[in-house]
Amino acid sequence: MQAFIWTALLLVFGAAFYFVSGRKGEASPQNARRQFGPVNVVPVTAKKGDIGVYLEAIGTVTPVFTASIVNQVTGNVVAVHFQEGQLVKKGDPLLDLDARQYEATLLQAQGTLEKDQSSLSKDQIDADRYQAAWARNAISKQQLDDQMKLVKQDEGQVKNDQGLVQYDQVQVDYCHIHAPFNGRVGLRLVDPGNLVTAGSSASPLVVVTQLQPITVIFTLPEDNLGAVQEQLAKGTKLAVDVFDRSAQTKIASGELLALDNQIDTTTGTLKVRAIFPNDDLRLFPNQFVNARLLVQTLQGVTLIPSAAIQQNGQTSFVYVVQDGVVHQRTVKPGVTDNGMTQVDAINPGDVVANSSFDKLQDNDKINVDNGDRTKGGPPNGNRPDGGGTPGNRQGGHRQDSGDGHRSGS
Repeated sequence: MQAFIWTALLLVFGAAFYFVSGRKGEASPQNARRQFGPVNVVPVTAKKGDIGVYLEAIGTVTPVFTASIVNQVTGNVVAVHFQEGQLVKKGDPLLDLDARQYEATLLQAQGTLEKDQSSLSKDQIDADRYQAAWARNAISKQQLDDQMKLVKQDEGQVKNDQGLVQYDQVQVDYCHIHAPFNGRVGLRLVDPGNLVTAGSSASPLVVVTQLQPITVIFTLPEDNLGAVQEQLAKGTKLAVDVFDRSAQTKIASGELLALDNQIDTTTGTLKVRAIFPNDDLRLFPNQFVNARLLVQTLQGVTLIPSAAIQQNGQTSFVYVVQDGVVHQRTVKPGVTDNGMTQVDAINPGDVVANSSFDKLQDNDKINVDNGDRTKGGPPNGNRPDGGGTPGNRQGGHRQDSGDGHRSGS
């Protein structure tokens, strides 16, 4: 009887184990794929092309010239000739101070100069007469020498008077303030009737900034300095593009202008300056922008969409499509730009999967989807990474450019 009970229990456990194992087998991904058939995959063909190596950083728009104009003389503001935010040209009048007292002083100095010039002229005539008289032995040498010394004194007095006239003229000129260069004026800081005092504590009367051309200052990691210097040593003009704060919209294109003369030891970065024509005035002083410096262009490399590259830990791989079957192949991603990535271990013309990665495994059979989605990206919202804008791309060897800068694409 006891043996019968043990036999019955063993049969029950065996049946349960068989039932559970069979259910697991039916629910496995492999059986699910066999049940539903091959996976639909959007293919993409690797191509041969060129790709740029970029360095990216957050930069600040900085005018080439900025002038905070202060008054050099004391006086009342009698006229303001500009509108706030107005574009001005070099030499345009900006402000006028009351110049009457300085003009009066200038007039006095001019009168004194004319008086002393007359005295000099008279003494010079006498000196000429004394010279002729001494030649005839009509006067002594002492009289001639005294007269010549008198002429020298008059000449010194005239020079002194001329200096006073020039000084007073400068004071009058200080009362009429003009734009030092082409640019834009800021908000009005004084009004007609205000008394402004000269001195080291004088407040600015107006601020003028140059807008065309304009520069952007950003930083580069010291590790990338060698590559940049190598290109500059060849005489290559390095292109720089700037995007808005969101890194979605391109604002302007220019070129690298200069490198700073020392690396910041606290951040390990170097300041650089790029210059832009700014014809449309879209770059504004002190504006934050995202800068992209093109260091070099790799030519004739193999390119595939960045979204086709998958990650397994530190390993990157793609699914190569051959005769309706996908084969997993390890690749080494390189430079990434505009949604495309340079890769090794793939040849131009190879077809790789660009969708349905969550359903694929090595040696799976697939159905190739050749619809219009091959042009616009994989279905179900799986767009290629990057979308054509900097800062949103995965993979690649692009590098960050300093503290606080967005990661390289």
